[in-house]
Amino acid sequence: MSEAEHEGEGEASFISHLVELRERLLKAVAAVMLVLLALLPFANKLYGWLALPLISHLPQGGTMIATEVASPFLTPLKLAFFVALFAAIPFVLYQLWAFVAPGLYRHEKRLAVPILISSVVLFYIGCAFAYFLVLPAVFAFMTNVAPAGVAVTPDIGRYLDFVLMLFLAFGLCFEVPVVLVILVALGIVTPAQLAGSRRYAIVGAFAIAAVLTPPDVLSQTMLAVPMCLLYEVGILGARFLTRAPPAADRPA
Repeated sequence: MSEAEHEGEGEASFISHLVELRERLLKAVAAVMLVLLALLPFANKLYGWLALPLISHLPQGGTMIATEVASPFLTPLKLAFFVALFAAIPFVLYQLWAFVAPGLYRHEKRLAVPILISSVVLFYIGCAFAYFLVLPAVFAFMTNVAPAGVAVTPDIGRYLDFVLMLFLAFGLCFEVPVVLVILVALGIVTPAQLAGSRRYAIVGAFAIAAVLTPPDVLSQTMLAVPMCLLYEVGILGARFLTRAPPAADRPA
C-alpha cells in the first residue's frame, strides 16, 4: 500500500469517527429535548415539589416571591430543563460509551462499565441526600435565625439557583470513591497511600464543605461526614481493584 493510500484511509477513518460522534451527540441532545417536552406540562408542579423543603419551614402564611417579570414562567422552565438533563444522563453517558468502547481493551471495558454506572448512581444519591436531608436542615436553620420583624420571602429564581448549586455540590462530592478508584487504576496513587493520607482527606473534606455549603455547621458537617465515609469506600474499592486478576490486554 502506498503512502498516499494509507493517508487516504486514515483521513476516511477520521471523518467516519467525526460523523459517528455527531450522530451520538444528536441522539443525546434529542433525548434531553424529548424528556424536557414530556416534563413541560408539569413544570409548575416540579417547582412546587422542589420548594417543599423551604415552604414547610416558612412562617405561617409565608410565601415565595418573584422579583422579575418573567420569573414565574422562566424559573419552572429552567427547572424542567435541568430535571430533563439529570434524567437523561444515563442515556447521554451510554452514547459516550458506545463511541469510545470499540477502541478500548477488554480490561479497560471491565473497569469503565462499573465506573460509569457507579458515578451516575452516586450522583443521584448525592442529589437525593441534599434534597431529603440537607435542604430541610438548612432552611430550618435559616428561618429560625432571621431577626425579629424580618419576613422570610425568598425569590423563586434565587432559590432555584441555590438548590441547583447544592445538588451539584453534593452530587460531585459523592463521586469521591470513583475518583479514588480511577487514580489507583492510573497508577497515580496506591491504596496504602490513600489510607496513609486519611487525616489530610478529612481536613480537605471539611474545607470543601465550608466552601460549598451555607455558613452553618450543620450543613457543612452533613457534607463533610459523607465525604469521609465515601473516602473509605473508595479505599476499599481501590484495594479490590489491585487484587483483581489482570485480564488479557487486547480489544474486546
